[in-house]
Amino acid sequence: MTHATLLHVDGLVKRFGGLLATDHAHLEVLAGEIHALIGPNGAGKTTLIHLISGALAPGAGRVHFDGMDVTHMPMPARVGHGLARSYQITSIFKRLSVIDNVALSVQAHAGNSFNFWQPARRDAERFEMAADVVARVGLAAQMHRIAGALSHGEQRQLEVGLALATRPKLLLLDEPMAGMGPDESERMLELLQSLRGETTLLLVEHDMNAVFRLADRISVLVYGRAIACGTPADIRAHPEVRLAYLGDDEMATS
Repeated sequence: MTHATLLHVDGLVKRFGGLLATDHAHLEVLAGEIHALIGPNGAGKTTLIHLISGALAPGAGRVHFDGMDVTHMPMPARVGHGLARSYQITSIFKRLSVIDNVALSVQAHAGNSFNFWQPARRDAERFEMAADVVARVGLAAQMHRIAGALSHGEQRQLEVGLALATRPKLLLLDEPMAGMGPDESERMLELLQSLRGETTLLLVEHDMNAVFRLADRISVLVYGRAIACGTPADIRAHPEVRLAYLGDDEMATS
């Protein structure tokens, strides 16, 4: 089955002073796939995610999402069109409960201000939607716990829930397994696997075992430029990728 292109990044350039963070970067993400973006430290992966999400403006190039040119569209408008992201560092309301966190995300997606928490709490329909999302990310038993009391891995699960509450067509994930132990990483991997077919995922991740288990396709960024894109088998066999990033030892164990 042929999948349509959901995200097309064409020639994105971003400089920070004399540093060229993305060098005419190109990327294509197909609707329904799990697409991983990998590369060595400093390759420009997080910068590229910022450019796609609207957190940064490019110096050159275009971002097309779901048939629209969103290059100069602000981040909230991109979220409204179905382009959501989570962050490399957790960004949750730590003094609120898990369900309140997700309810606020549901409320924001509906177009209401974050300032009106009490009206949101009285809105039974939105809290029902929030409860569904909380269960979806495996936190039903923690629903009424204060978010700051959750483990690191649970906070990352909640952050995915906040993004899912916006009903994204494409979810951008920046190192979703960063700082996790083996058990937490496995739970996150299972959660992301469960989203296959529900939403399209583009993730930056350093855990190569997770990447090769999870991704339908992988793009490799080196010095701000994509040097390869293909299936996990393609990337394992790609000589330039071996030389620039993965290495024979890591390829053998992945």
